[in-house]
Amino acid sequence: MKVPFLDLSRTHDTIRDDLDAAWHRVLNQSRYILGEEVEAFEAEFAGYCGTEHAIGVANGLDALHIILRAHGIGPGDEVLVPSNTFIATWLAVSQVGATPVAVDPDPTTYNLDPNGAERAINSRTKAIIPVHLYGQPADMAALQRLARRHGLLCIEDAAQAHGATFEGSRAGSLGDAAAFSFYPGKNLGALGDGGAITTSDSKMAQKMRELANYGSSEKYVHRQRGMNSRLDELQAAILRDKLRHLDTWNARRRVIAAAYCERLTGSGLTLPRADSRAEPVWHLFVVRTGHRDALAAHLKRRGVDTQIHYPIAPADSEAYADAGVPGENKLGRRLGREILSLPIGPHMHDDEVHYVAAVCSEAARVHQLEPAC
Repeated sequence: MKVPFLDLSRTHDTIRDDLDAAWHRVLNQSRYILGEEVEAFEAEFAGYCGTEHAIGVANGLDALHIILRAHGIGPGDEVLVPSNTFIATWLAVSQVGATPVAVDPDPTTYNLDPNGAERAINSRTKAIIPVHLYGQPADMAALQRLARRHGLLCIEDAAQAHGATFEGSRAGSLGDAAAFSFYPGKNLGALGDGGAITTSDSKMAQKMRELANYGSSEKYVHRQRGMNSRLDELQAAILRDKLRHLDTWNARRRVIAAAYCERLTGSGLTLPRADSRAEPVWHLFVVRTGHRDALAAHLKRRGVDTQIHYPIAPADSEAYADAGVPGENKLGRRLGREILSLPIGPHMHDDEVHYVAAVCSEAARVHQLEPAC
């Protein structure tokens, strides 16, 4: 059996009529930038997340960058970031001239460890960016307490957590502001790049909206040295249609994750564990073993596509080779050698889920896989 890592065509086939209608709606309106679709999506997405405002932008990296700029974070400042995340989290900090400080994750959830964050705080620290990695919210209760105690900004990187909740509140409403990506493979994905910022701070929302539009909220009147980072009308129309299905698709991901956990318990793999206060959306299902490459090779031979999220810690990337990044990176580096993402998606078939689990168990027996410590 061939099992793709993620087959977006299956998802799109189920809503093809809606997508076609969205395309024609935009064509008929003949407004392609900052029109009715973006305005409607922003309102709908803010309502979904439980915030006062949502601002559509070009991508998730820009969303983080704009949040940092709007809050005056720049040269001389330090921002705490996870040691194990996609490099975009770090790049946003670097783009505003601040210094990313690596914080190793909690070994259970792989999310930023509040205790490690507290150890990293000094007089230059201005913000914390927890990433809701793999679709599981970080410990926002502890991180928000820490941020308030030290007067820090707490920014959610929610690029993998559309619809996830922590203590009953949705990702996007858990910090001072949040950045989302709508890259096509996300739980809520566009048909190209896209992103959004959510916040309930009206003053900052206006400032961020201007920054994303050349520093302007009135044509040819530029109050800030802004940038061009706008969600386009077509992507907004597509996202509006997909948002209506998001909870259903996330529920299916939870069913698949539960099946994996049930069938792989005792297999010799370290399985993901969710915080009891959180409801993850399982953007990724990541297992861990000290024999990751053997597991990946076995799955490939048996037709199962896998990926690694992420093989190289940002501090070890060539981009930061000469940066002398401060902070902790021991566990982040180790995870890059031990983690493997199994196929998961809202339209994955039951027989595929069972096959992947069976092949993983087979690999564990053949290669005598042991849980990572």
